[in-house]
Amino acid sequence: MKKIQIMLLVTVVAIGGRVGYAFYERHHDNSRAMNKAQPPPLNPDYYVTPKKLYAYDLKTARQQLTQQPEWVKVGYSITYYPYSAARRHADFSHESGLLLPLERLEIKDVILDTAPKSSGQRQVMAIFSKENKTYAFPVGAVQGDDYRFYVNDMLFIEEPHTLYTHWPSDIWDSIDKHEVKSGMSELQADFAIGLGVPEGDSSEVQKTLDYANGGKPLKITYVNGKATQITSGPAS
Repeated sequence: MKKIQIMLLVTVVAIGGRVGYAFYERHHDNSRAMNKAQPPPLNPDYYVTPKKLYAYDLKTARQQLTQQPEWVKVGYSITYYPYSAARRHADFSHESGLLLPLERLEIKDVILDTAPKSSGQRQVMAIFSKENKTYAFPVGAVQGDDYRFYVNDMLFIEEPHTLYTHWPSDIWDSIDKHEVKSGMSELQADFAIGLGVPEGDSSEVQKTLDYANGGKPLKITYVNGKATQITSGPAS
């Protein structure tokens, strides 16, 4: 149970940091533009506004999550578990795997479940099928009548290709293959291989991130927001 809570917290913090950084970059670009006669073009990614879900209990979560497909925002960060429809219970003692970057899901149901050592808190679990088997993963938690949902940080409810139509087709081709290449932005790399962890000191001009990449770790150096060096090796 503690592991599930930590995983959800890490996911939310990671996405929140990424969004915060995007707003910082936007503000910084705007400030520089005020001091230049020829301001640089603003990054169109900043103007993408994905739709959000506004669930407040189990019923609304079920209604909203089952009415359209979803796509995973944070690949290799969300653990899913075997699920027994007869028992309406996930086997928290056996992890089945991690959801892939931008993996498409068809959520069939949303239930409440109790994980080991839950201390009165229950997990809100999304149910989906994969390779003819049924699985569940947590999208929130409830204690008493207090629901907390993380779906907007974990999932897209719109096809990412339609949200980022301004990205070139060759970039999307690499993302769909879970590959990275020189010239990609940090967000594009996130979509391809999951979130990266900054290595040491970083700056607006240059930084290096380590990616677990589902067990195939990569190290990517970005200069002025674009990947310039991609090497394999253990993520620190």
